[in-house]
Amino acid sequence: MSGLPGVPAQRPAPVLFTAACTDCRARFELSAGALRLVMGASRRTTFYSFTCPECGAAVRKPAGERIVELLTDGGVRTLRLHSTV
Repeated sequence: MSGLPGVPAQRPAPVLFTAACTDCRARFELSAGALRLVMGASRRTTFYSFTCPECGAAVRKPAGERIVELLTDGGVRTLRLHSTV
């Protein structure tokens, strides 16, 4: 709701992320809902994943601090892995 009578509320434009498939090398845009972010205890266990819309391959790529920030700010669902110590 905009707070002004008679003025419809504006919805923010959906966030799109540019991605590339490691199998077929296609480049495309994905919505936040098409991506998953997994945050582990180390750089090796922190990654994002998606399914390539061109070839159907499951793609998994490492996610550094900047990528994590962009994906979380853009509304990508996040799974946090907890260590069992």
